[in-house]
Amino acid sequence: MENFLIFIDAADDAVMYPVSRLRAMTVAADATILCKFDNSIGGTSDNDHDVVTITCTADKEKEVFVAIAQQLTRNVNGPVVVVDDVTGNHCHPNISSCTITLIAA
Repeated sequence: MENFLIFIDAADDAVMYPVSRLRAMTVAADATILCKFDNSIGGTSDNDHDVVTITCTADKEKEVFVAIAQQLTRNVNGPVVVVDDVTGNHCHPNISSCTITLIAA
């Protein structure tokens, strides 16, 4: 079974992606990590992708990267809650929130 990453930014705003759909995680600015995933709602080109923006403590981005990777290796057969802004459950204490952006075709 493949691992899944879960991101929740509001009571009715959540996504779950298989890890295989993760394209990249990059530090876009201080305290901002962009997680790019293959499009989930019908994108047709390589430029169509969903983005989950994780806000974290400044200069702790690497620690967040490592925490996500560690969660994936520990949770081999199930979903990993990376950010849940509703419950405050985050996979690392330096994560403060996330924003989900789905790119429509």
